[in-house]
Amino acid sequence: MFSKSFEKPLATFGILLSIALLVAASGCTSADTTGKAAKQERIKVSGAFALYPMIIKWSEEYGKLHPEVKIDVSAGGAGKGMTDVISGMVDLGMISREIYKEETDRGVVFVPVTRDAVVPTINSANPVIATLLEKGVTKEGFKGIWMTGDVKTWGQLAGTGSVEKINTFSRSDSCGAAETWAKYLGGKQEDLLGVQVYGDPGIADAVKNEKDGIGYNNLNYAFDAKTGKQLDGIKVLPIDINGNGVLDSGEKFYDSQGELIKAIADGSYPSPPARDLYLVAKGSFSGAAAEFVKWILTDGQKYVLETGYINLPDEKIQGALQKVQ
Repeated sequence: MFSKSFEKPLATFGILLSIALLVAASGCTSADTTGKAAKQERIKVSGAFALYPMIIKWSEEYGKLHPEVKIDVSAGGAGKGMTDVISGMVDLGMISREIYKEETDRGVVFVPVTRDAVVPTINSANPVIATLLEKGVTKEGFKGIWMTGDVKTWGQLAGTGSVEKINTFSRSDSCGAAETWAKYLGGKQEDLLGVQVYGDPGIADAVKNEKDGIGYNNLNYAFDAKTGKQLDGIKVLPIDINGNGVLDSGEKFYDSQGELIKAIADGSYPSPPARDLYLVAKGSFSGAAAEFVKWILTDGQKYVLETGYINLPDEKIQGALQKVQ
């Protein structure tokens, strides 16, 4: 039997232990604006560099409204996003190409959330840049660089006497940008020639550091998000869409990101390389991830233009909402 001298400390210890357990339990919840306890939720997202800046913006704005939701976003290419979703490593995948039948056969569901484009890029000190910016390059010219290898010098491409060799870059990672650019040229990613470089930032840096370099980038990796101007050291190479050997007035929309976004939205810029961007899930959109996607397709659309992307037509948005709900 315990004496009285031990009963008080034990009683005090029991009270302190109860308080400690309550404090520990409260660490798993947070209070919402009504004072009620809200369970912490975590959404994991991975995939396309193309969609990464937009998802970051959406996650920041959504987090202000729902501080109980933690959204982890990582870029690694559309292929990684799809693999991560199918394997169950993430809740949502960012995809910047069409969804393949073999992926839907494995339970992948998808919705379009915004739109952008892939653009060819060259170094701003290119030896024939003045001619290229005046004439543009036809689809056949791009094919000669990336598909057949027949166009080897800048003089061949521009119709001048320049003998500088074209240094071609392409993506090493499985990605929507490469797949979309290849589709525009009539092939697949594995058909593209050039030095293999990882990621959108990698291609941009490679072109910026190589005077005779040429690559392709997603729209938001070729322009400065703050100024809307083309990045220092890089120039977007205009496409001679009608192939008449000169850039007509209806083909000149590269001076600012805003001009190019308008051209993508109204169809003046070809598709591909313009394309829809998707979020995908395994089986169905559910839980916190579904609520996030619903918000993206409704209130979140007001952040699209300011982040450098293009709003989808309303009918696509409504169709996507039905799939999520």
